[in-house]
Amino acid sequence: MSPRPSAGARAITGVGLYFSCNGFVFAALLPWYPLLVQRLGLSSWEFGLVVASFALGAIVSSVVPAHLISRFGANAVVVGGTVLLGLSAATTVWSVNGWMMAICLFLVGFFDAIVDVAQNVVGIGVQESLSRVILSSMHALWSLGGLVSGALATIAAANGMDMRLHLALITVASIIVILLARRLIGDAVLRSSSATSSIDDIAEVDAGPSAEAGSSEGAGAKQPSSRRAILLMALLAVVAICGTAVEDIANNWSALAAVEFSGMSAATAGIAFSVVIGSQCLGRFSGDILVQRFGSGRIARLGGGLIALGGLGAVTAFEPIQLLVGLGMMGYGSATLVPGALGAAAHLPGVGRAGGVTLVNWIMRIGFLGTSPLVGVIAGLGNLRWGLSVLIVIGAVTMVFAGRLGGRPLRSG
Repeated sequence: MSPRPSAGARAITGVGLYFSCNGFVFAALLPWYPLLVQRLGLSSWEFGLVVASFALGAIVSSVVPAHLISRFGANAVVVGGTVLLGLSAATTVWSVNGWMMAICLFLVGFFDAIVDVAQNVVGIGVQESLSRVILSSMHALWSLGGLVSGALATIAAANGMDMRLHLALITVASIIVILLARRLIGDAVLRSSSATSSIDDIAEVDAGPSAEAGSSEGAGAKQPSSRRAILLMALLAVVAICGTAVEDIANNWSALAAVEFSGMSAATAGIAFSVVIGSQCLGRFSGDILVQRFGSGRIARLGGGLIALGGLGAVTAFEPIQLLVGLGMMGYGSATLVPGALGAAAHLPGVGRAGGVTLVNWIMRIGFLGTSPLVGVIAGLGNLRWGLSVLIVIGAVTMVFAGRLGGRPLRSG
């Protein structure tokens, strides 16, 4: 029995708040990076290593999300993980040296990975229950939350607000929002037996005939049933890594590029990050319609071309307009890569929904681990323009592997 329309709408709203809250917390920290770099006196390669600890924390989380989801349910993991994520982000701005900042970012990455998997499991469950493509829109709301948060942080920095106070307020706001979202989802769906149920019953570790496999194999998530499953995971992860690499560069380097390439002040350079995440948000809101009509592979291939062209425009920019246009192109181009890869991962044979999402999510975060150090090392040997030229390569790789997303859109009914 399908959920009632009102229940489905509440479920979508609740999941949308999950995603937007996650983006809101994470992005609140990023516009402060230029000021933190100045305060701590970090060089390009030192900063690259420090921010790579975020990816290291995500990778260390490994199969933790699937185990937690199996035991406590996806919703509980999202709520608890968001609280810990907010506290970790708020602590980061108290750093007195690069080591402390690295430790804090490690924790941010660890909890962010857990929340990311859990909210995607819930989102995919709702998508399947409604027979309607919504995942790109959910990721769009993540981008929208990040856009709003990044803009607020930029305004706060430009007006001289203490970054510690700002992050404390963000943490309190995120806890309120995540509890509201949980309440919306809590009684949003009815069992076929007419008993009240939560989305956990749809989006737990798995649903349908493979539910038990989803619980056991998803929790273990290290032993797919076949070599083919491993190969498919790796190919999906390549596309996802390309998407996260663009996000990582936007998160860590776009504001610094705005200062170095176009002469923006450190306090206002956060607008560069806002442009990337804003264009990504637009791309994700339009992504469901485009994927439904043309397929994930074609849209991802087009996105790869936009990433390459946008990267070329950004690294050759000497004034703000060209830089921001280039950043906008790469943000739009990367929009559907991660949702597409995770959506396909949920249907991999032999691993279950949570297992597939966890594994591909974990592999793709290896890209986070390598991207910023690579950019930092190249920038140290040459300059930041050479470092950010990796965007052109990322776009080309996306175009090569985009067809692996394949996947037909869900049919309504």
